[in-house]
Amino acid sequence: MGTILVAGGLACIVWLVIRSMIRDKKKGKSGCGGDCSRCRGCH
Repeated sequence: MGTILVAGGLACIVWLVIRSMIRDKKKGKSGCGGDCSRCRGCH
């Protein structure tokens, strides 16, 4: 039972992260964007 609860919690967290990334992309807030003049050291 504990394993199922942990797996469900992790799945929920992953879903929230993916949803946040999709919303940010739709709003134009991407992490890098390829603009090296504004780079925060992503690569």
